[in-house]
Amino acid sequence: MKKVLIALTLLFVVAGMIACHEDYSPRPRGYFRIDLPEKAYKKLDTTLPYQFEYPVYATITDDPYAPNEKNWINVNFPSFKAVLHLSYEPVHNNLEKYLNDAHTLVSKHIPKAEAIYDSLIYHPEKNVYGLAFRIEGLGAASPYQFYVTDSTTHYLRGALYFNLHPNNDSLAPVINFLDKDIDHLVNTLQWK
Repeated sequence: MKKVLIALTLLFVVAGMIACHEDYSPRPRGYFRIDLPEKAYKKLDTTLPYQFEYPVYATITDDPYAPNEKNWINVNFPSFKAVLHLSYEPVHNNLEKYLNDAHTLVSKHIPKAEAIYDSLIYHPEKNVYGLAFRIEGLGAASPYQFYVTDSTTHYLRGALYFNLHPNNDSLAPVINFLDKDIDHLVNTLQWK
């Protein structure tokens, strides 16, 4: 009986050594699954000098960092920890200053950006003109910025930020999702 027990033990040890011959490789780091809501929009129609449609899963708040600017608001996306900062300025022969500021703020992302793509915003039927900037790069703080104006009275600038360390590679699905929402906001924008 003792010889059988030794033989079985030896058989299990040899079988274990043969079965565990593969090289070990850990699983790659994964990210949480992001459930994206269904797209639906509602109209923002307040005393602000502009109006637009924004997603139903977003909230509108005054900009806490600019309490004296009554026409500056934030479009908050709490489930994505993202905020679209909207700053409005009336135009009084100072449009060139606002346009230069917008380009300067975009160019500050150049050190972290891999590419910056601009696209024309052109809605003459609503008197809305401007540029949108998509900023690609792992460490870019703001992946989407835009400005729109009617060239004589109104100027509105927007910048999307995430309230977390930028890793735009893993945030890509959310950034692409919110890009479409911001495009919808801009396409439905009307001056009052």
